[in-house]
Amino acid sequence: MTQHQRTISYVRDQETPFMPPPANLTGWRQHLKEHYFSSFGSGIVTIVLGGLALWLAWRILGFAVVNASWSGDNREACLAADGMAQGACWPFVTQKLGQWIYGFYPVAERWRINLCFAAFAAGLIPMLAPSLPYKGWNVAYLLTAFPLLTFVLLTGGNFDLSPGGYLSVICLASFAATTLPLVAFGIDEGIRRNHTGLALAAATLLLWAMSVVYRPALLVFGIALDVAVLAIASGVVSLWALIKEEAGANKFVIAWCIGFVGLLAAMLALDFDFGLVPVETSQWGGLTVTLVVSVTGIVASLPLGILLALGRRSNMPALRVLSVGFIEFVRGVPLITVLFMASVMLPLFLPPGMNFDKLLRALVGVALFSSAYMAEVVRGGLQAIPKGQYEGAMALGLSYWQMMIKVILPQALKISIPNIVSNFIVLFKDTTLVLIIGLFDLLAIAQTGLRDAAWASPVTAPTGYLVIALIYWAFCFSMSRYATFTERRLHTGHKR
Repeated sequence: MTQHQRTISYVRDQETPFMPPPANLTGWRQHLKEHYFSSFGSGIVTIVLGGLALWLAWRILGFAVVNASWSGDNREACLAADGMAQGACWPFVTQKLGQWIYGFYPVAERWRINLCFAAFAAGLIPMLAPSLPYKGWNVAYLLTAFPLLTFVLLTGGNFDLSPGGYLSVICLASFAATTLPLVAFGIDEGIRRNHTGLALAAATLLLWAMSVVYRPALLVFGIALDVAVLAIASGVVSLWALIKEEAGANKFVIAWCIGFVGLLAAMLALDFDFGLVPVETSQWGGLTVTLVVSVTGIVASLPLGILLALGRRSNMPALRVLSVGFIEFVRGVPLITVLFMASVMLPLFLPPGMNFDKLLRALVGVALFSSAYMAEVVRGGLQAIPKGQYEGAMALGLSYWQMMIKVILPQALKISIPNIVSNFIVLFKDTTLVLIIGLFDLLAIAQTGLRDAAWASPVTAPTGYLVIALIYWAFCFSMSRYATFTERRLHTGHKR
């Protein structure tokens, strides 16, 4: 037998079967040894912190369950009896829970808030479940039908919009159409193909500025009519510039038409009398206000933050300076200052007789404030994308917006998921600051209930704050856990 034959005879023709690890390397004992008692110092820290956690858990359990009061109609049920230690006063929570959720909303109309909660859950739960289909329709519902339904239910609708309001919306929508060629063809090519529409838009802005500076009634009326005509004309010219070009640009026209029709339909819905009792925003409160402010801020801050981040990285100096100025100015002041300015100072800059609802001002202030921080989070994700991704997208002939939407932003947002969710959690907790402008959120309405003399006792306040803390923890922990699930599903950590 040759040397070659002897070598071949020892070659295995099947893989070695997988064997389980040794018993001393598996199980809970090995897990404790590796993670909690890997060294003497690690064991000491584990024992100390574990004992502290058990002691704290026992004290909380004793206060909330063992020594708690579960029934009663007034403070007498929460006072210590027969030398027993005082525990949580759950009858107080039961009595005040409706107010904590609905605020000062009329009791007979609380079904409207319950319907809003149900509508929100019906759209959010399928959206968060990756295996369920029709995500596009779900997003459309959450961004269009649900906000309109919520607004009508909570306020009552029937706003009696004037014909001038419809004309203003038509003018704004037409004026917004002038930007569609810039998005479809890029800045330089869009200007070349739509110079007439942009010229009409510039004339519209000039006349509008004149109407603001010069306030005589006849002049304002005449210029307002001219502004309306020029705005509609600029929109028509811009849409025609898109329609007559290649077929790929028609999707922008279709999207604009859908948005325009939807906006008019929303106005008609707000103008329709559904027979609901009007409820002022001053009667809202509790968890309702917390969710309205936080959800609106979360939904609005992400797209605004993306646009600001793109503007800060833009090659156009004017856009870059404006984006940087806004971001740095907003990040340089606390949220409480922004809310105070929106509530107190903003009406001073408005024309006489014009005013906005206090809650609406808070929503705008919170959205703008959060968008500045979100812009920096998104910018960090954009800077983490390798330069080769940009070069590869441009080599394929993609336009700027195609490159951003299809290549860059999906990767940047995936990388930024932890920081984005962190911003959302901070925003949810910062809603407590709306008390500075007279809005009673969950924490503020709970503090109001603690002043009720009928429930005054040493354990009333600890019980109330414990429940409020658990509510905030439940929402924040849910957002954190879902973000972790999304990271694992998308392999955001790029684990090897």
